[in-house]
Amino acid sequence: MASNKSAASTPAARDQAVLSRFIVLEGLDGAGTTTQAARLVTALRASGHEVVATAEPTDGPIGRRIRSVLSGAERVADLTMALLFAADRSEHLADPDGGIHAELARGRYVVCDRYLFSSLAYQGGLCGFDYVRMLNSRFALPEHLVFLDLPGRVGLERIKTRGHSEIYETPEFQDTVYRGYRQALEYYAHSAMRIHRIDGSRNPHAVAAEILGRLAITPAQQRADK
Repeated sequence: MASNKSAASTPAARDQAVLSRFIVLEGLDGAGTTTQAARLVTALRASGHEVVATAEPTDGPIGRRIRSVLSGAERVADLTMALLFAADRSEHLADPDGGIHAELARGRYVVCDRYLFSSLAYQGGLCGFDYVRMLNSRFALPEHLVFLDLPGRVGLERIKTRGHSEIYETPEFQDTVYRGYRQALEYYAHSAMRIHRIDGSRNPHAVAAEILGRLAITPAQQRADK
């Protein structure tokens, strides 16, 4: 059930701008954000909408640096990582050719696998939630935030077969990340963004069906006829 009620939310969260047709999927490692983002893109296109699929970190130069750090190929300070994510996100939003703002201005839906909430959950656990929130306070919120909720141990079990691991994929840190997500959801509970907290432990078909039901996006032709 979607809930936007919490005493932890602040006026700053309520005042943060929201971008229509921008949908973000979030969750712990192994929660299935990539799988569900792809399914959602397919479903929206099948209903006649123009959709752009994107993700963070991006494939741009800053995003590639982040991916190198995540893989363990190089090391940077935790604060540097928080700054890199914020810089990558700024470019992701502002790129005039294929950035989020540009694609939304063309009337398209944008479905993003991770966004600023990942920074709050991951980097917030290392650098402090309030500091990371400040770094991201000028970035607009999505119309819909879909949080795939599942225990960290379940997510880590799922990604065992992937063949490689990233620096944050430990049981202890995933517990920290989960607490960070809870704090982020509470902080934004009274924002204009719609929050959908969904049980991600079920099979992918059931999760995808619930996401579509929660979003309740009108098919393109029906919208045009109104």
